[in-house]
Amino acid sequence: MTSDVVIIGVGCTPFGRHLDLGSGDLARAAVRDALADAGVTIDSVGAAFYATVSERALEGQNMIPGQVALRPAGLTGAPVVNVENACAGGATALWSAIAHVRAGMSPVALAVGVDKLVTADPAAGLAVFDGALDVHDRDATLARLLSLAGPQVAEPTGRRSVFMEIYAALARAHMNRFGTTVEDLATVAAKNHAHSVHSDRAQFRRAFSVAEVLAARTVAEPLTVPMCSPVSDGAAAVLVADARYATRLEGGARHIRLRSCALVSGTDRDPDDVGAHIGRRAALAAYEQAGVGPEDVDVAEVHDATAFGEIQQTENLGFCGIGDGGAWARSGASTLGGTLPVNPSGGLESRGHPVSATGLAQIFELVTQLRSEAGPRQVPGARLAVAENGGGLFGVEEAVAAVTVLESSRA
Repeated sequence: MTSDVVIIGVGCTPFGRHLDLGSGDLARAAVRDALADAGVTIDSVGAAFYATVSERALEGQNMIPGQVALRPAGLTGAPVVNVENACAGGATALWSAIAHVRAGMSPVALAVGVDKLVTADPAAGLAVFDGALDVHDRDATLARLLSLAGPQVAEPTGRRSVFMEIYAALARAHMNRFGTTVEDLATVAAKNHAHSVHSDRAQFRRAFSVAEVLAARTVAEPLTVPMCSPVSDGAAAVLVADARYATRLEGGARHIRLRSCALVSGTDRDPDDVGAHIGRRAALAAYEQAGVGPEDVDVAEVHDATAFGEIQQTENLGFCGIGDGGAWARSGASTLGGTLPVNPSGGLESRGHPVSATGLAQIFELVTQLRSEAGPRQVPGARLAVAENGGGLFGVEEAVAAVTVLESSRA
């Protein structure tokens, strides 16, 4: 992908518990902020791509959620496409908006992601995640993962989504194969919680020491509560535009170039073929499209639904060797002030994870970084950024993964 598409505006609500707001309220708030950030009106939007899972599962809005949410914001007449791609819904909405603009169908497109998972019935919110794997093969899928991971010393405890058990199994398999330790996982979690202290949209803004992370309640061995993303409400929105059109707008120095956005699906790979992991394939495709490599990246946001997720995805992105993610985290490289900060927003573990909003919240953070507007969590001189967003499970890996490369337009 060439740099003929730019991000002109971003918006993101605080993530957390929003019992007094509906999904539509959250989505419209994020869209209003993105429009204000871009300095354009809703009439400029030629198409919208709207990602959600909870509106269908928890609110009964089984169809047309995007139309219902966006018409009150003034989006009338323009096409609205509803997107569902598990936790990668936001990145998929962005990929679709980019494709729309690149095809010349209109000069400006909107990507929106929103989910409300905090309900009066916590079990209902957690049950949403049950549909992010093959429901007809659920038991066999989990059995295959457990066979790779080996037995647990302790049974999972407390309320949790099935994905905490999935991530726990994948973490144990990685530990068995590469020697990754629970202290490595705690290092990642402590780092992300420290970053979140400076992130005003994060659900949790409390620092944890490595010792505190290790001492917390175990969710699913080896994962403790601070290593896991919480149940969250929130929305994010991104406006993309044709670069030539964008030159007519004010604030061009704040526009961010979209160097690439690769969206891939999983394969029936052998579990031992870790080099063919979906996240690795997405990363290689994005780097090839952008004409860059991992050595060029200044800052990254990755899908740390658990601390293990960050270790695995930093390996897939080529920031370190396969199997070396734990040691790389221990080195301090991924911390603010390190050689390649990862998740300066606090990541999913701290910022929160309203599923379909997550991929666009990553873009919000990276755009803020590339504009040098991140305040105390700013990565000095950040010019090139990478976002990785994955979703669902099919076989031994995510069902979908997206990697996006962004570049500052500053000289």
